[in-house]
Amino acid sequence: MREPAGNLPADVTSFVGRRREITLTKRLFAESRVVTLTGPGGVGKTRLAVRVASNMRKTFRDKAWFVELEELDEGALVVDAVIEQLGLGGASGNGLNALVEQLKNREMLLVLDNCEHVLDDVARLIDALVRWCPGVRVLTTSRQSLGVAGESTIVVPPLQVPDPEHLPPSESYEQFASVRLFVDRAHAVVPEFEVTEDNAAALMRLCHQLDGNPLAIELAAVRLRSLSLQQLEERLSERYELLTEGRRGAPPRQRTLRALIDWSYELVTEEDRLAWARMSVFHGSFDLTAAEHIVGGGQPSVDALRAVHSLVDKSVLTREEEAGEVRYRLSHTLREYGQERLEAFGEADALRRKHCAHYAEIAARFSEQWLGPDQVAWVQRLRADQGNLRGALHFAASTPDLGDTALRLVTNLWVYWGIRGLNAEARHWLDEVLESTPHDLPERVRALRVSAWFALLQGDIDRVVPTLERATLVAAQRGDEIEKAQLALVSGLAAFFANDPQRAIDQITGALEQFRAHRVATGELWSLHSLGLIKGLTGDHEAGLRLLSECIQLCTEHGELYWRSYAQWATAQVQMGRDRPDRAEVSVKEALRLQRKLDNRLGLAFGLDTLAWIAHRQARHNRAAQLLGAAATVWDAVRIAPGFWARYAGAHDERELRIRADLGDAAFEDSYEQGRRMSLSQAVDFALELKRQQARSAEPEENVHPMPLTRRERQIADLVAQGSTNKEIAENLVIAQRTVEAHVQNILTKLDFSSRTQIAGWVAGQRASDGADSTTP
Repeated sequence: MREPAGNLPADVTSFVGRRREITLTKRLFAESRVVTLTGPGGVGKTRLAVRVASNMRKTFRDKAWFVELEELDEGALVVDAVIEQLGLGGASGNGLNALVEQLKNREMLLVLDNCEHVLDDVARLIDALVRWCPGVRVLTTSRQSLGVAGESTIVVPPLQVPDPEHLPPSESYEQFASVRLFVDRAHAVVPEFEVTEDNAAALMRLCHQLDGNPLAIELAAVRLRSLSLQQLEERLSERYELLTEGRRGAPPRQRTLRALIDWSYELVTEEDRLAWARMSVFHGSFDLTAAEHIVGGGQPSVDALRAVHSLVDKSVLTREEEAGEVRYRLSHTLREYGQERLEAFGEADALRRKHCAHYAEIAARFSEQWLGPDQVAWVQRLRADQGNLRGALHFAASTPDLGDTALRLVTNLWVYWGIRGLNAEARHWLDEVLESTPHDLPERVRALRVSAWFALLQGDIDRVVPTLERATLVAAQRGDEIEKAQLALVSGLAAFFANDPQRAIDQITGALEQFRAHRVATGELWSLHSLGLIKGLTGDHEAGLRLLSECIQLCTEHGELYWRSYAQWATAQVQMGRDRPDRAEVSVKEALRLQRKLDNRLGLAFGLDTLAWIAHRQARHNRAAQLLGAAATVWDAVRIAPGFWARYAGAHDERELRIRADLGDAAFEDSYEQGRRMSLSQAVDFALELKRQQARSAEPEENVHPMPLTRRERQIADLVAQGSTNKEIAENLVIAQRTVEAHVQNILTKLDFSSRTQIAGWVAGQRASDGADSTTP
C-alpha cells in the first residue's frame, strides 16, 4: 500500500540558512514530542517549520502534515481545522475524541502554524495528542510558547548578520545567511543584480540594519527596482532613526520590522495604502473579483486591479495559483498592520459589513444554483473561500443587527458542510447563530430544521425531536407550506433512523407531493431518494427501484451529481436486498465515482461500507475487511457512525461479524487495519479497483488468461498447485475451510476450468510468463 505523502506546502522561493536551527529542532524531537518555534513576526518560523518537516517526513510512516490556523477566529474550530486539513473530514462537538481515535495508531509529524491567537485550544489539542497518540510528534509556530507538558521551545533568531565594525572582505559576503537571502531576493527583483567590490560593504551593512529579519529583507530587496544598495542603506538609516522614536519598549527586531513596514507603506501610493488596509478584512486568500467588490468603490474609490498588481509587485501581497485560478493573500504580519490602518481610516466596521455581505451573497448563490452541472466547481470555490465564509459568519453572529444575515448564511451553507464532512462546524455555527439572533426572525425556521438534520446525522436524537417540533410549530403559524414539507421530510428520515419505516414512508410521501406541487426540485430529489431507499429496504424492491430510477433520471436531466450519487448508492442497497451483488457493485462504484468528484465524505463512507458487504457476498473476504477498515476511518472522520441509526446499525454489525467469522479474528484484524491506514484517496482507488483495471488493460492481447484472480485467489491457486487440500489451505491461511472451497470454485469459474490439475497448470504457465516464483501477483 502506498503511504500518504502528507500535505506540506511547496517552497515558492529558495530556502536560505537555518542549518543550526534545523539540526537543533530535529535533535529535540529525539527527546520531546512537542517542539515550538517562537519568535517575532517575519522572522521565518513558518518557513523553518516546513523545512524541518520536509527533512523529517520520511522518518514517519504517515509522513508530515501541515495545518494553517491563521484564518481561524474561533478557538473552538481548531480541532475541525486539523481534521479537515489532514483530509479526514469534520467532527462533532466531541471532535477531539474523534481526532485522537484516528491518530492513535498513526506515526506522523503534525505542524500547527500560527497558534498564538488560539493558544488555549491548541494546548488542549496537543495535550490530548501527547497523552493518547504515541506515534504523533507536533511542531508548532507561535509568538509565544504553548505551556504544555513536555514542550521544548526554540526561539528562532534572526539570520546571521555581519558586524558593521569588522566587515570581512567583499568576496566573503556569502558566509552570512542574511546576506545570501538578500542577494537571492535581489536577483528575483533585478535579475542583473551583482555583488561587487564597490557595493559589498553597503550590502553587508544593510543586512545588519535589517537585523537579519527575513520579512524585512524581502521587503527591502524590492526597493532595488528604484534604488541602488547605497541609496537603500542611506534611506533605511534615516528611516529607523525617525520611526523607532516612541517605541522604546518594543524589542529591537520588532521596532526594525515595524519601521520597515511603515516605510514600505509610505512608499506606496495613497490608493495602494487604502487598498492594503481594506484587504486586511479578508481571512486567508481572496480572488480579484472579491478585491474589486470590497476594496474598490467606496469613498475615496480604489482601482482594485491596479492596486493588486502594484502590491504584488512590491511584495506586500502574495500571489497564489492553483488549477488555473489566481488568488492573493496578505501575510499574518502585514494583515495585522493593515487592520491597524483600517481602524485609523475609520472604515473597519463598514468594510467588515461589506465583506460579510459579499460572502453572504456567494453562499446564497450557491444555495440557489446548487441544482445543476456546476456542483464540483461550487464545492471547490467554497473550499477556497472557507476562511472568508467563517469570517463573515463570525462577524454576522456577533453583530446584533445582522441576525437575518447570519441565519441565511448558516443555512445556505448546509449542503457544503455536509459534503465536506464539517458537521461539528455546522453545529457550532447553528448553535451560535440560533442563540444570538432574535426569535421572531423568519429565517429561524430553516435554521432549526438544518440544526435538527445535523443532530440526526450525528445520532443526537434528544436534540432532533424537540428542535423539529419547535420548527414545525413556527412554520405552521407562518403558513409556510414549503418549509412544512422540508420538516416533514426530515421528520420522516428521523422516523426511519429510529426504525419506524411506515411512519417514515407516510411523512416523506406527503413531503414529495408538496414539493411537486410547489416545484421544489431539490426537495423532490431528496424525497425520491429517501422514499426509494426506505421502500426498497422494507421489502418493496420494485417500487423502491422505480423511485430511485426516477431520481437518477431527473438528476441526469439537471446535470446534478449529489442526489444522483446517493440514488445510485441506494439502488445498490436495494439490489443487495434482491440478492444481486453484481448489479449492486455496478451501482455503488458509480456512486463512489460521483462522490469522489464532489469530495463528499459522508457519501464515500456509505459507499465503502456497502462495497464491503458486496465483497463479502462475492467471497472476497480480505477485500471486505479492508473496505470495512477504510470505511471506519471515514465514519470516524465525519463523526457519524452506522450505530447512530437503528435501521442501519443491526445490518452493519451483522455483516462485520460474518466477515470476521469467515476470515478468522487474526486475518480479519490484519486486513481491517490495512484498510484503516489507507488515505481517503487510496481507499477509493482500492474500492474502484483502479490498479486492477490498469493491470488488465496492460496485458497483451494474445494472453488467453490475463490475471483475473484477486490477491487471495492467487494465493489459493498457488497452494492448489503445490498439492495442498482445502483443509490444509485453510490451516495455512488461517481462514475457514468453506471459505477456501468458495475461492476454489471462483477460481475454476473465472479460468473456465473443471479440475484442480488445470489450476496447477495455469499457475505454472503464469510463473513461466512473468519469470517470478511468488505466491502473490
